[in-house]
Amino acid sequence: MTKPILSIIVPIAPGEQPDPGLLPVLGTSSPASELIVSLAGNDSADALPPAAQLVRSSAGRGRQLNCGAAQAKGQWLWFVHADCRLEPGAVERVLDFAEKHHQAIGYARLRFLDDGPGLARLNALGANLRSRLLGLPYGDQGLCIPAERFGQLDGFREDLERGEDLDFIVRARRAGLKTQPMEMTIRTSARRYRKNGWLTTTIRHQVAAWHLIRNARRNEGSNRT
Repeated sequence: MTKPILSIIVPIAPGEQPDPGLLPVLGTSSPASELIVSLAGNDSADALPPAAQLVRSSAGRGRQLNCGAAQAKGQWLWFVHADCRLEPGAVERVLDFAEKHHQAIGYARLRFLDDGPGLARLNALGANLRSRLLGLPYGDQGLCIPAERFGQLDGFREDLERGEDLDFIVRARRAGLKTQPMEMTIRTSARRYRKNGWLTTTIRHQVAAWHLIRNARRNEGSNRT
């Protein structure tokens, strides 16, 4: 059996409900891809599409992502959050990116769904600008990386409650990998901005991101000495 080019890994947190259209689309999209769903604990797998491969681990996004990656057979790994919504042809665009780039991390443009405050559009704008100017995309933007390089970087940190995406990007860039935009948009939920308040959530995210980036750079520098 021919190995897939792309392994799509979707972690689902305990009690989380994926976007209704996400898994059915990913599970039937292309013969060149495989879908791996990483569930935490004993959560039900009844709603998964037949083509999905199921892996289980203890809860934690970094841990669940790594568990899915360990199962993957593809040359490339595409990490997609469960609350994301993809545009038509998304998998084909990622495959096209993989064909044209060999040593890069791909990411999509970010937009928020209409399930939160309108000001969340500013957060998406800021994330997209930071990705372009500083090369620091979020995990919400669908990070795509060669499987071999992912293994060389020892995957995501599992001791972080959140922010494993930025920590990984900093380490990857220090290892010589560039970030490159994929010609696609991913829409993700803005519920957290509605639940906790736009300003409070924005400030918390920016402060947390700054600390994560600083610590990742500091740790990487100390590992080299």
